Amino acid sequence: MQIRDGLRRQAPSATGAMRSPMSAMMLAMFATMASFYVAGRLWQDAQNRVYLIKELDRRTGQGRSAISVDDTLKVVSCRQQGKRLASLEMELAAAKHEGFVGKYTSETNATHSRKKPLVVIGIMTSFGRKNYREAVRKSWLPTGSLLKKLEDEKGIVVRFIVGRSANRGDRFDREIDDENRSTNDFVILDDHIESDEELPKKTKRYFANAAETFDAEFYAKVNDDIYINVDTLSAMLETHWDKPRVYIGCMKSGEVFSEATHKWYEPDWWKFGDGKSYFRHASGEMFVVSRAVAQFISINRSVLRTYAHDDVSVGSWMIGLAVKHVNEAKLCCSSWPSGFTAIYYL
Repeated sequence: MQIRDGLRRQAPSATGAMRSPMSAMMLAMFATMASFYVAGRLWQDAQNRVYLIKELDRRTGQGRSAISVDDTLKVVSCRQQGKRLASLEMELAAAKHEGFVGKYTSETNATHSRKKPLVVIGIMTSFGRKNYREAVRKSWLPTGSLLKKLEDEKGIVVRFIVGRSANRGDRFDREIDDENRSTNDFVILDDHIESDEELPKKTKRYFANAAETFDAEFYAKVNDDIYINVDTLSAMLETHWDKPRVYIGCMKSGEVFSEATHKWYEPDWWKFGDGKSYFRHASGEMFVVSRAVAQFISINRSVLRTYAHDDVSVGSWMIGLAVKHVNEAKLCCSSWPSGFTAIYYL
């Protein structure tokens, strides 16, 4: 009985011994298959990475490590030109430091030569002021072929600036059109309604139109009762040729009037602070801006705020810009002869 009981007790151990090798073999087979699977995935991922890197190089051009001889020569030539340009810029800076001022010269290309205008002068006029325009033409503004000669030889473009009547095509429009056919010295702003209250918007449209039409160095706004010596004006402007952003005029500031009955009433007086004092700006009889400033006005005309007066409006546009304000004494009232209805400038 004891022997049988012992055999029965030993039987399960024998069965377990038979199962252990089987389990180890299955575990080994599973581990081997898992290793193959992992290795396969790693190899596939590596291949994918290689493909993606090659594709990225192909699309971005980074994979091209060699260039042709012609391309190499072009690179060398560009570098030489860059060094030459840098050398010329240094020479120019040194010349300016020593007081050199460039002169008005022509630009030439392979087919023709032309002169870039030195200044475009816009004379602000309106309906019923033909006598003022005739006085300007008889004094300092030539007519006919002489007007073209002024543009070609001295680079000075002069135009009367006027808008359209609220009643389009009425007597006022016809008179301006007839006068322009005879003199050909107008710029007619078809998108502007002529009125004294709209002068700031008219000034903005003038600068925008002039910057788009003429590639000049400077742009001037003048009233039609201002008489100009164009030679003296040219000499003065040439002294500011080295300033890319310049605003020239009789600089002033003064009280902002909040009384509606005052001649210089400003409806937006509250925007100028408790002191009610204007910022620095050029007097409206005549002022000049450089090309970069005129282009800024042209590009941003839809968002530039206008106030009751055109001189204040233009001055407000200059506040946020890196513009050099030039206070030109010859444009101030103290330099004008007394007793003149029409003002003589320069």
